[in-house]
Amino acid sequence: MTVGPVGRLTLRARVTLLCVVVGGLLAVLAGGAALVARANQDHIDTVLTQVGPLRADAESLLTVLVDQETGVRGYAVSGDPADLEPYRQGVARERQLLDHMLGLTGPDDPLRAQIEAVADQSQQWRDRVAEPAIAAVEADGTAAGQTLLDDAARQRFDTLRTDVDQLQADILVVRDQVAADARGTSRTLAGLLAVAAAVVVLAGVVLLMSLNRLVIGPVTGLAAQVRQVANGAYQRDIANVGPPELAALASDVDGMRRKIAADLAEVRESRERVEWVNSQLQQQAEELVRSNRDLEQFAYVASHDLQEPLRKVASFCQLLQRRYAGQLDARADQYIAFAVDGAQRMQRLINDLLAFSRIGRVTSGFTEVDLNKVMTEVAGQTEASREYAGGELTWSQLPVIPGEEPLLTNLLVNLVSNAFKFRQPQVPPRVEISARELDGEWEISCRDNGIGIEAEFADKIFVIFQRLHSKDAYPGTGIGLAIGKKIVEYHGGRIWVDTQVDEGTAIRFTLPVTARPDPASAASADGG
Repeated sequence: MTVGPVGRLTLRARVTLLCVVVGGLLAVLAGGAALVARANQDHIDTVLTQVGPLRADAESLLTVLVDQETGVRGYAVSGDPADLEPYRQGVARERQLLDHMLGLTGPDDPLRAQIEAVADQSQQWRDRVAEPAIAAVEADGTAAGQTLLDDAARQRFDTLRTDVDQLQADILVVRDQVAADARGTSRTLAGLLAVAAAVVVLAGVVLLMSLNRLVIGPVTGLAAQVRQVANGAYQRDIANVGPPELAALASDVDGMRRKIAADLAEVRESRERVEWVNSQLQQQAEELVRSNRDLEQFAYVASHDLQEPLRKVASFCQLLQRRYAGQLDARADQYIAFAVDGAQRMQRLINDLLAFSRIGRVTSGFTEVDLNKVMTEVAGQTEASREYAGGELTWSQLPVIPGEEPLLTNLLVNLVSNAFKFRQPQVPPRVEISARELDGEWEISCRDNGIGIEAEFADKIFVIFQRLHSKDAYPGTGIGLAIGKKIVEYHGGRIWVDTQVDEGTAIRFTLPVTARPDPASAASADGG
């Protein structure tokens, strides 16, 4: 048995001991109650299945015997065979009743001997009175039969009736005895149940008093001490009270109090440091927001300011190329071509940079955009490059999503144009646009059969001005996919390269199924 640190019984040991004692008493009472209930059920079964049917059969047997005697006397008076029918039926019914009664009694049952005696008396009456009288009527007439039915015959039948009456009386005695035994076992069973109830009530009272003294009181005292500590009295010691379990709990709580008191100073210092760091982070975040806003404004203004002088440079370079081509030496023509090409590339870079800076700043607000309609526009804008490459552009049924149609058109034009641009030599390019719904968002895929992208460069292609090939091999500014990434993120999605495809390139991006809060107001606020 478990004991506490100072030799006292633990709370679990006390409860276990009480449960064992009460359980043992209840088990003994339950065993006795089961035996008494079984005996009571046997008595009830005896009354219902043996004594009751025996009594009913005995009453029926007397009636059947009377019918036999009446039938014989009627036949002896009238000589009509129809008057003998009750006798015949009575004999058959008597055999049934006697067989049933013998089946209800055991070999050692006293009633069985009486039933057999009644059967013998009945058979003797038929052999010595009834059957001779019937034979006499059939042979010599009614007078001969009536002669045999004299006082001696009547006295023999009365003796048979007396035996049946005695059998009925003995059956009643057995019934009364069995009923008395059943009442006795019922009273005993009720007494056992009352004792069991008293044991349960007494055990409950003992358990309640023990819990109040060993658990409720000490726990209430411990809770009061803990509340004092919770209210700020961290230096107050927690006293060990109650049984060993609660004393150990109080000791653990006191250890926790001491740890809290020891860590409290560090927590205060750490909180002050965290508050200082948070203020610094807040300042840096505000500075970063201002810096990003200024950077976008700078890109927008710079691209605008560069447009006019660059147009002049490009125009005059092209004018020189048209007017003096072939009039100067070959090196001069080459220099002029370099200048024209550089001016044109600078114009494309500035236009792309301007478009990049406008995303999220200049907005018309979100509307319901049918991507099937957008793809029709994309097919028109990329028709020249598609026909030049001998390519094919297909798309399956696409969804209607919330967004800005011009930006989404720009996104898909960039993806399709790249697919036609980065094609395999001597292989007609094939581009397929498809969509599927996954986890509450649409996943749009642009799949081609081009030269593909190595997995190590999958993230670099979305960086602004990042190129994987020289401008001589594949012309362009290297900003198209960066613009696409910004458009997708502006719409609340994400874009990536699927490196698991077997051939070509698969660029996938997601768009929300339902509209997120319209970013137009937030973009305007950042731009203002």
